[in-house]
Amino acid sequence: MFRIDLGRTAPYCDGLSRRSFLQLGVAGMAGFGLAPLLRARAATGSAAKDTSVILIWLDGGPSHLDMYDMKPDAPAEYRGLWKPKPTRVPGFDITELYPRQAKVTDKFSIVRSLHHNTGDHFAGGHRMLTAKDMGVSGANNVGKFPSIGAIVDREIGARKRGMPGYVGTPSISSIGLTPGYFGGNFLGATHDPFQTGGDPNAANFSVGNLNLVPGLSIGQLEDRRGLSARFDEMRRTTESAATQGAMDRFGQEAFEFVSGPTARRAFDVGLEDPRLRDRYGRHGWGQSCLLARRLVEAGSTFVAVHFGGWDHHWDLQKGYENNLPIVDAAVASLFEDLDDRGLLEKTLVVLCGEFSRTPKMNDGGNGGAAGSKGTPGRDHWGDAMFCLMGGGGVKGGQIIGSTDRLGTRPASRPVTPSNIHATIYRVLGIDPTLQLTDPTGRPTPVLDDPTAIDELL
Repeated sequence: MFRIDLGRTAPYCDGLSRRSFLQLGVAGMAGFGLAPLLRARAATGSAAKDTSVILIWLDGGPSHLDMYDMKPDAPAEYRGLWKPKPTRVPGFDITELYPRQAKVTDKFSIVRSLHHNTGDHFAGGHRMLTAKDMGVSGANNVGKFPSIGAIVDREIGARKRGMPGYVGTPSISSIGLTPGYFGGNFLGATHDPFQTGGDPNAANFSVGNLNLVPGLSIGQLEDRRGLSARFDEMRRTTESAATQGAMDRFGQEAFEFVSGPTARRAFDVGLEDPRLRDRYGRHGWGQSCLLARRLVEAGSTFVAVHFGGWDHHWDLQKGYENNLPIVDAAVASLFEDLDDRGLLEKTLVVLCGEFSRTPKMNDGGNGGAAGSKGTPGRDHWGDAMFCLMGGGGVKGGQIIGSTDRLGTRPASRPVTPSNIHATIYRVLGIDPTLQLTDPTGRPTPVLDDPTAIDELL
């Protein structure tokens, strides 16, 4: 069993932090814990396209009014601090803090009418990542349904052998829970994301999860594999050749992931041209996006990138003037890079968080005297949100839906998390009416509303 301590996450406004451990169930290669999930994936027989997803998760709640749904004619306390910037697509304005994205709006679209109507971090995270309500909240924050990444991993797995199908970089979490609502839940930990850990921007960055335990060499791993094969001989007389051959194949895939060169090379972001690394930005967020591109190029199907630190109840100006230029460089570079490599048509990029922020800015007191906590910010808001989607066959340059003049609620074409998920499933070639068997043995649809956003497809 490979295990890495990922440390503590920063606390949210809820006052919570979590210590989490990542475990890769290869079980010393004696039982090939990865092989059962590969067998299960093949057993589904799902026909899927050669497409992948990169989900950039803005953990904590990014403000729609300060990024992609500007309201320049609203009162000052609503419209915020920054002006809208015209972009390459007429009528598609975004914040002036996104000058690089303004040049590539033809490559992505924005859903402006997304909503799930909760301002609870945990409820919002669960709804966005699983498309389910199920009573999850801050008072009951245990995940109750598999994430979309886990379901994709179960249905498709990796696009190429030797790669994990579902990856989180660097440490994927939702509201301080690792992997939280990104996890496999009742599908099992084998469908949790494989996490890189570390800082992809660090000079000595390596994926500790791929390192063997101290004292265990590749040769010794081969010996354990051989021992496992000898134990398997006892089953050969009672199993058909076809069944045994399939088990051998899946065991081989599991072994190739742990010991082979494909994943090790894909995770080595240091192999990239330094000039390209500069374009993405020499920080954890930028290099995580570059790593995500390397992973989908190498054969991973669903890669989640974690950008934490969006719970701006106060000091929003300081936070956004720090964060938004970093996001701008990372997102714009990702679209440009995918396009340059001929990967954009087969890679869907999604950018979102668990909810948005209140249209009306507060006074910086957060319940206390004005300014006692800092400069003004915005609080929790799930009645109007954004989701960026581009690539993978999704049309660029589109604005889906609208909000009212103050940005409080959808004014046209309301969209739910289920519709976002259905669109992602359509891009991947998965039937959005798919059903899973829950722990009670009942078939459960993965989506309460399997309607995709057809305007984007």
